[in-house]
Amino acid sequence: MRNRVLVLLWLGLIPAQLAPAALARPPAQPQNTKLLERSWQKLDTQLRALDQLLPSEPEQPVGDVLRTPVLPANLIRANQPATGPIQPADMVAGPPLDLPSPQQLQAGSIVSLSLEQALAIAFANSASLQAQREQVAAALARFQASMGSYWPTISAFANGGYEGSRSTTTSNKPNDSLGFGPLFAPNGLLAPGPNGTSIPTAGPFYVPKGGSVAATSGEWGLEGGLQLNYALLDFARTPTVRAARASLEQQRNSYANQLRSLQLQVSEAYYSLQQDEQLVRVYDANVRNDLVILQDTLDLKQAGLVPRLDVLRRRAIQATDEESLIQALADRAVARRQLAVTLNLPPQVTPSASDPIVVQPRWPLDLEASLLAAYRGNPELEAILAIRTALAQQSQATASGLLPRLSLFASAGGSGARTSLGDFTLGGGGCCGSTALPLSTTSGLDWSVGLSFTWLLFDAGTTAGQARALTKQAAATAQQYAASRNDIRLRIEQAFFNHEASLAKLSSARRGVAASLEAFRDVRLRYLTGLDSELNVSNTQDRLINALVQRINATVNVNITYAKLLKELLPMPRDPSLPIQPQLQLQLSSSPATQP
Repeated sequence: MRNRVLVLLWLGLIPAQLAPAALARPPAQPQNTKLLERSWQKLDTQLRALDQLLPSEPEQPVGDVLRTPVLPANLIRANQPATGPIQPADMVAGPPLDLPSPQQLQAGSIVSLSLEQALAIAFANSASLQAQREQVAAALARFQASMGSYWPTISAFANGGYEGSRSTTTSNKPNDSLGFGPLFAPNGLLAPGPNGTSIPTAGPFYVPKGGSVAATSGEWGLEGGLQLNYALLDFARTPTVRAARASLEQQRNSYANQLRSLQLQVSEAYYSLQQDEQLVRVYDANVRNDLVILQDTLDLKQAGLVPRLDVLRRRAIQATDEESLIQALADRAVARRQLAVTLNLPPQVTPSASDPIVVQPRWPLDLEASLLAAYRGNPELEAILAIRTALAQQSQATASGLLPRLSLFASAGGSGARTSLGDFTLGGGGCCGSTALPLSTTSGLDWSVGLSFTWLLFDAGTTAGQARALTKQAAATAQQYAASRNDIRLRIEQAFFNHEASLAKLSSARRGVAASLEAFRDVRLRYLTGLDSELNVSNTQDRLINALVQRINATVNVNITYAKLLKELLPMPRDPSLPIQPQLQLQLSSSPATQP
């Protein structure tokens, strides 16, 4: 009866304040015994119901308590050690439109690389960074195109071709009434006749009524020349050029800011991989230590020095630690792939961290100096200012559409044509012979110079509305600048305070590891000699593992927070043609404002 009360108290079915009374009651009271029996049956029913909810075991119960579980083959393959350092062929990204083949996925290799190598690969392979380089090149081309508006345009023109037609000319009235003399009279000339007589005949230019001629004409023509246009007065030209220059500066600052973000992204992925690899080592050592302690507990159990409860507890602890190790292996495999994706490596290459975990030094600047240095020459803020400038200049260029425009134009050229007439057909006595030229040539030269003046007087407010919209957009960028400025300050303060806290936690974690290690050694010796319980061994072991994990986490957090602070002050080139020099630590002599 007393043992049942203790079991119910341990399970929480009897309040702690009622336990002494329950233990003190004599077993002779039948009513109390019935109550306890009823509680025991209720507990047994609940336990049986709980067993029904648990899933069935896929395998037979483990017979050998010292046997470790078999890990999945894919998990083992993903956690293989590196075969060697990364080679230049493994650093080149694959074609952007290709998908990995089964052969590439199966023939994967694990290579080791340092953080500096990872940064160099990321700067060369990043697709988003390459897209930003193209954006800078496009902005530069637009700026160069806008500069051409200060120069005149000269164009050449030419055209040529053949044109054919057939026409019929008919005289509706004779032309003898024009008074042009006998050459136009129906009897204006005398032609010699028989026997020396003269016969009156029509003049050579006389056309009777109804006389006609039909002819087919064809003309070959060619003309060409040069034309010059130059805007003498254009109020939109200078604002357009300035807007293009500001857009170029905005793209260049976006490129520098993207370099900063990419370095932080690669650093975080690399530090996380270092953390996961170190946690695998810790949990692997913990499982190996579990097997040693379990063997000791079995030996002590066979000698009758410890109860069966110690063996069962050690088996449960070992199973839990094995789960932690399996999850750590999965986390390391995922961290490797995460770094590979960030570096845009070929599909058959899996990276592994070759650098040991080294704590970054304390951030060399105080909070105020860090904020001031971050604001000075910050490409994120400079890009917003460039957008504001571009919008303001575009607004001015749009508003200039309401101002007059004066342009100079000049052109010169020549033309030539060759006309032929043939296939004549006369009718009604003939017509128009004097105008029929079988073959003729025409040529000429022409030139022109002048001024063109235009002034848009009314467009129903379209131009003014467009200019106002651009002005409002430029005003909105001021609020965007304020929001980005506040975000920068918040990011620096968060990283700064977390960096200080991580350094302090690292110091405490080092002391905790040293103390936990000594305590574990002592409690294990006491347990082997029968002076301590297995429960204290388990608790001390848990404290040691937690201390090791906390030290790893604190170390990695120091490095990550340092990388976040470095991102806000890191000098980066704004010209994609300049080389990139990754920096893992802040150089106080360098300033972002002095970078090109």
